[in-house]
Amino acid sequence: MGLPRPVLVLLGCVPGLLAASALVMCAAGADRTAARASVPTAPSVAARLTVPHPVARPPIVPRSKWLDAATTRKQPPPRYDDRVVAVFIHHTDSPNGYDCADVPRIIRDVYAGQTGAKQWDDIGYNFLVDRCGTIYEGRAGGVDRPVTGAHTQGFNHRSAGIAAIGTFTAGAPVPRAMTDAIARLTAWKLGLGGVDPRGTVRLVSSNSLSRYAAGTAAVLSTVSGHDAAFMTSCPGAAITARLPEIRALAARYQGR
Repeated sequence: MGLPRPVLVLLGCVPGLLAASALVMCAAGADRTAARASVPTAPSVAARLTVPHPVARPPIVPRSKWLDAATTRKQPPPRYDDRVVAVFIHHTDSPNGYDCADVPRIIRDVYAGQTGAKQWDDIGYNFLVDRCGTIYEGRAGGVDRPVTGAHTQGFNHRSAGIAAIGTFTAGAPVPRAMTDAIARLTAWKLGLGGVDPRGTVRLVSSNSLSRYAAGTAAVLSTVSGHDAAFMTSCPGAAITARLPEIRALAARYQGR
């Protein structure tokens, strides 16, 4: 005697149901893992399933060009996240009228201040950009890897910190070469994870000294100023006013 038709239909659906269940369990497991590590999670399944959006890597001056043996401090191995989903823009709060040939010394001074008085294990920024548009590698670990920085308290996981060398308070001129280089760098770094520079991202604070209590989810622009996540005037009103342009330009470099 044959099985009733409703039972046959149900049995025929079992493989599909099992596959769907497996996807749900994988997604749930990924979310729990992210929560345990206190790192940002993407706002939707669609965002988690993004694919690389390749952009040519811009020229980046390596650490070895600015960090000499006399300045180097002993430090632990670099720490890494799974990918970069956000960029925070900073300024170094240093003089603007510098000669670009002197930038390696300026970065050494920033490094000395952060690893000296602040007792950080390395320079906090992943990258620094000068007024001539030259990009420098900051924190150790590899420019093409998702290195965990020390630039935006509470939101260092799965983000990259880019510092504009200078002070960019209201009325300060922001060189076009600098914003263009920041946009190119942003397009490349976010493109590795398929992230749109014009979008938003859900990040989870890991430190209550940020604008958000530890464990709080914050929806921020994918490309944000430091002040969006921390109580500070950094990156300065002049850079903040240029962020929409930087986002749009980075998206164009990604071909969006």
